[in-house]
Amino acid sequence: TINAAISACKKCSEWENALQLLVAMPQIQLKHDAVTVNAAISTCSDGSQWEAALQLFSVMMRAMSEPNTVTFSTAISACEQTGKWEAASQLVNLMMQSRVESSTMVFTAAIGACVKVCRWQKALGLFGE
Repeated sequence: TINAAISACKKCSEWENALQLLVAMPQIQLKHDAVTVNAAISTCSDGSQWEAALQLFSVMMRAMSEPNTVTFSTAISACEQTGKWEAASQLVNLMMQSRVESSTMVFTAAIGACVKVCRWQKALGLFGE
């Protein structure tokens, strides 16, 4: 399946190939679903491609199904790895506005993004949520 192929790209740190697979899906009459996009976001995250991960998240918000806890967690983890605390914080706010169930992983990743760049006050604010 396409999900298995994207997961294989993740294991081999081939985020660009994962994105190519995702782009090719409509051409071979396959539809994106949350699992497929989550796998691609995770692949980008592991490759320190936070901008690509957030772009995929944005595409999902506009064109597909609603993001779930895994989607938010994966996108926020991409921000954490690169210390993009503002983007992580915005995603937490969006998650709460969207009424998506939160998880410890989501807040841990968001707090980690803040800590990475010494934004301890924002980290404490997230901890309180």
